Amino acid sequence: MDFALGYGKGKLPVRVGDANLAAVLVPNPAGGTGEPGQLIRDALAQPIGSPRLGEIVGPGERVAVITSDITRPMPSRTVLPFILEELGQAGIRDSDITVVFGLGIHRGHTGEERRRLAGEAVHARVRCLDSNPDRVVRLGRTSPNGTPVDVFDEVAGADRRLCLGNIEYHYFAGYSGGGKAIMPGVSTRAAIQANHSLMTRPGAAAGRLDGNPVRADLDQAAGMAGVDFILNVILDEGKNIVQAVAGDLVKAHREGCRRLDAMYKAAIDRPADIVLVSAGGFPKDINLYQAQKALDNAKTAVRDGGIIILAAACGEGLGEEVFERWMAGAGSSAQMITDIQRNFELGGHKAAAIAMVMERARVFLVSDLEPGFARSIFFTPQPDLETALAEAFRELGPDSKVIVMPHGGSTLPFYADF
Repeated sequence: MDFALGYGKGKLPVRVGDANLAAVLVPNPAGGTGEPGQLIRDALAQPIGSPRLGEIVGPGERVAVITSDITRPMPSRTVLPFILEELGQAGIRDSDITVVFGLGIHRGHTGEERRRLAGEAVHARVRCLDSNPDRVVRLGRTSPNGTPVDVFDEVAGADRRLCLGNIEYHYFAGYSGGGKAIMPGVSTRAAIQANHSLMTRPGAAAGRLDGNPVRADLDQAAGMAGVDFILNVILDEGKNIVQAVAGDLVKAHREGCRRLDAMYKAAIDRPADIVLVSAGGFPKDINLYQAQKALDNAKTAVRDGGIIILAAACGEGLGEEVFERWMAGAGSSAQMITDIQRNFELGGHKAAAIAMVMERARVFLVSDLEPGFARSIFFTPQPDLETALAEAFRELGPDSKVIVMPHGGSTLPFYADF
C-alpha cells in the first residue's frame, strides 16, 4: 500500500507491503456536518453549561481573547471573525478587544506571523499581541500543588476572558484546549514548570482526564484567572474544523474531548514490530519539541525492542533552549530519565519523555536535522522513509508487522480488549 505522509509543508512517499501491514490508524468518520463557519456559529448559539457569550459581556467591558501561537494548528483566523461578531452584537467596541497569542515558553512572533494568525481584517480591527512572561499579575496558588497563578497582565486586567483553542491529545495533560490557553498559554516559566512537574505522577497520560494531576492543576489555575467562556475546535487530518464546542471552561471542554475520542482513538489488537509515524506536517513538526507528541503516541503501538520511524521535518531544529541543552548534553537516553526524576526542569521534561520511548524501542528519524547531530541526540537518522523502512526490515526481519500512523500527533492507539 502506498502512503504520502505529512512532512513540513509537503509529503513523503513510502510503500508498505500488504503482507507486512498490520494496521493504518486514521481518524474515524465522526466529524460534524456543515461548513466551519456554521459549526462555529452553532457552537456559539448553543453553549454548553453557560449562557451565550453575548449575555456574559456588556458594553464598556474590556475583553481579552486568548488564542494559540504559531506552534499550534488552531485556525484563529477562521474563528476570530465570529467571536468579534458576537462581541459586537453585545455592544463591545473593537477598541475594547485585545487578542492575545499565548506563547507559553515559545518564541515571540514576528509582525507578519501575528497578521497571518489573526487574519488581516481582524489584525486591522483590534489589538493583537503576544503574551509577555515579564508582565504578570499573581492571582494566588493552586491547591494542593501550590502552582503560582501568574497571568499576563493584559489578560488578568481585562473585565472578561475568552479562551480559544483546538482539542487534541496531550501526552501528560490528557488533552489540549480548555484551560491550557491560560496555563501554559499566558503564564510564566516558573508557573508552567510547577504545573508540568506533575507529569511524573500517576494519571498524567494522553487521553486521560479523571485522576490526571496536570489537568486538574491547570483547570484550577484557569478558574482562578476567571475564564468566562471558551470556544474550542476539533480538526480533521487536513486541519479543517469538523467540530466546535463553546461555553463553560470545564463542561464545554469535556464535551469536546468526548467528540475527539470518537474521531481519534484508534483500537489495535497488539503492538507492531515497526511503527511508521508522521507528526502530521507543519506546524506539528516545526521542531522536535512539537514533534515529540507524535513519538509519544506511537510508543503505545510498538512492541518492546521494536522500531519507530518518525517523519518530522524539524525545520526550526529542536525548538527550545532548555530542551536542546538536555538533548545535546546527556551521555545517554537513560541518563535523561534519571536526571528528570532528580531535578525536574521545564524543557527537560520533553527530553525525558523522548528518552522513555527510546528505552523501549529504537527511533529512526527522517528530518532536516544534520545526521551527525541527530545521532548525537540518540536518534538513528535516515534519509527518507523508504530507506528507513528497508533498514527496519533488515534488522527485525522481512516478516515484521507495521502499523502506520499518518497523523501521529492526533491519533491515540489503545488496546481494544482493555
